[in-house]
Amino acid sequence: MIKIISVGKIKEKYLIDGIEEYAKRLSKYTKLEMIELKDIPIPNSASTLEEEKIKVEEGKEILSKIKDEYVISLDIKGEMLDSISFSKKIEDINTTKSSKITFVIGGSLGLSDEVLKRSDYRLSFSPMTFPHQLFKLILLEQIYRAYKIQAHEIYHK
Repeated sequence: MIKIISVGKIKEKYLIDGIEEYAKRLSKYTKLEMIELKDIPIPNSASTLEEEKIKVEEGKEILSKIKDEYVISLDIKGEMLDSISFSKKIEDINTTKSSKITFVIGGSLGLSDEVLKRSDYRLSFSPMTFPHQLFKLILLEQIYRAYKIQAHEIYHK
């Protein structure tokens, strides 16, 4: 089972359509649960302390949705994997650690220290910063690709 916890509601129709498409494709391979949490508005002139408070509050909400599962946080400082290694990572977790994998996508300020400490693994897709709404689609595509690789099925490169 794959669970994706993300901060922020996706409003753009093209992203919603893409997310729904990959969710449908993934249903052949695994159960998928997606939890969208409300993001806390960030004032334009927010201080570092105010931003940290927002991350902590969002982090508490994220942690309330995590039970007994393997947690992968999307973190710019995490380990980078190619698609084949990512596929093997998912397969290894499912085989030896847990049948439930939860991916966590933070809000625009990132993830709180508490969420990162709870994580079993930190994953980075790139040293670049992506909008968290777009990243959910990218993540779903890579999870789908990972399952296609595991099944030895052809998928475009």
